Amino acid sequence: MKPGAIPITQEMKFLGEPLNAVDVDGMFEGYASLFGVADLGKDVVMPGAFAESLKKRDASAVRLLWQHDPATPIGRWLSIEEDRRGLRVRGKLNLAVERARDIHALMREGAVDGLSIGFRVERARAERPTGLRRLEKLDLWEISVVTFPMLPGARVETVKQMPKNLASSIRASAARLFS
Repeated sequence: MKPGAIPITQEMKFLGEPLNAVDVDGMFEGYASLFGVADLGKDVVMPGAFAESLKKRDASAVRLLWQHDPATPIGRWLSIEEDRRGLRVRGKLNLAVERARDIHALMREGAVDGLSIGFRVERARAERPTGLRRLEKLDLWEISVVTFPMLPGARVETVKQMPKNLASSIRASAARLFS
């Protein structure tokens, strides 16, 4: 280390408990981007940044990848939308794909829960005093499940169970409640 240099310490955050409610079908949801929050590269996505991209490319045209590797698609996005907080996503891992089964198991154990966006910048502005880059318009290409997201708050929040037969699930739940 150079004289006078400030040592860098790595901060780690862990998921409080495993996402053991992970759906057997591989369904999950979370936030791939948060508005107004600086990522580790000093980029800040602004509200509305994805609006035009989502109008021309629906969820099925945005790729669901593992670690941003275009050779490793692992499923498909079912919905992608902007809300007040950020870019809310719902996806489904393709459990016929070996890598997706591996990731599914890791998600169930809480070992992997990061989300990260792959995009092309169409409009941004730099802020000199802070060094931040405000991303105002983005062309969204892919969203990946990752080990370490550039935006630490971009995470899988829930892994939903989507029952195959809703009526039988309701009956089973009612039976447990009233038995």
